[in-house]
Amino acid sequence: MSTLFSPLQLRGLQVPNPIVVSPMCQYVAVDGRAGSWHVMHYGGLALSGAGTLFIESTAVEPEGRITPGDLGLWDDATHSALAHVVDGIRAHTPTRVILQLSHAGRKASSEVPWRNGQLLTPEAGGWRPYGPSATPHHPEEAAPVALDTAGLDRVRNAYVAAARRAVRLGVDGIELHGGHGYLLHQFLSPIANERTDAYGGSLENRMRFPLEVIEAVREVLPSGMPLGIKLSASDWMDAGWDLSQSVEFSRQAKRRGIDWVTASSGGISPLQKIQVAPNYQVPFSKRIREEAGVDTIAVGLVTAPTQAEDIVASGSADLVAIARGMLFNPRWGWHAAADLGGTIDGVPPSYWRAAPQGNSGIFAQATFGSR
Repeated sequence: MSTLFSPLQLRGLQVPNPIVVSPMCQYVAVDGRAGSWHVMHYGGLALSGAGTLFIESTAVEPEGRITPGDLGLWDDATHSALAHVVDGIRAHTPTRVILQLSHAGRKASSEVPWRNGQLLTPEAGGWRPYGPSATPHHPEEAAPVALDTAGLDRVRNAYVAAARRAVRLGVDGIELHGGHGYLLHQFLSPIANERTDAYGGSLENRMRFPLEVIEAVREVLPSGMPLGIKLSASDWMDAGWDLSQSVEFSRQAKRRGIDWVTASSGGISPLQKIQVAPNYQVPFSKRIREEAGVDTIAVGLVTAPTQAEDIVASGSADLVAIARGMLFNPRWGWHAAADLGGTIDGVPPSYWRAAPQGNSGIFAQATFGSR
């Protein structure tokens, strides 16, 4: 059997295969509420053949949104809107659903990418961002508000409240966004964290708030529900967050109940120098997996089924996340099964005749009859 179509276990959750639809922001929510676009978008991707679908970065409080168009999960209205998306997936596919919870910190209040993606002022519909320090993301931007003790408590509690709502939504697991320059990453990185209290300075101190969030969220989840974290394993900058620190953080996160680490990189500063190429982040995943002893998800310019198969088969990661490849080819998993001799469960009967001639076995339950 193809490694890419073998089941695996994440805590109490059995996953049909290690293919993951990566969380990808859509930037079209209204006041944090999912709409008809999200129902269509996620309904289609749930039929991709991936074992797991990650719902995009979802802010735990309004000020934590990357853009005004980000999803949120902070009140009954955002909960009810997102429930329509999750319920639609559940009605038609057994694909596992993971919700990514996030706070953008100093990178909040950005314009959507297709309108330049820059910081929005309050006068233009934005808000004053928060961060670990009053250190702007870009030198020409206004400084964020440094979180004080009350602010840390508020954000931590917002993560917990959102996690409780996620459980009530019926998702299969949660991923915390600790990468791409967002708030938890900002605390980890000396580039963004210039605090002089217990939450800044040494590695132990910089890890403190993200680990507190992990512990607080883990405490309110059912014992069998998996919890992961997305981590930027390198800032791609001198004197920044690096792979060795990522390994140590992953060890500490696992001890506090993290079940996987998605090994990404970058995002802390526009001055980063990322060396982008196919598989460029796979070494991060491999080393974290080997040295921290935690399951990992590889991500970043993974596009071909054979490439994904090699990553998992070689032990470089336990799962592989596909992002833009899924948008370009929303049946990526079907095509991978046809190429690699895999089988996909749970394809709706209305689609069974889509299997290529001579390869109908890719759909496990498919049968046909006529009169």
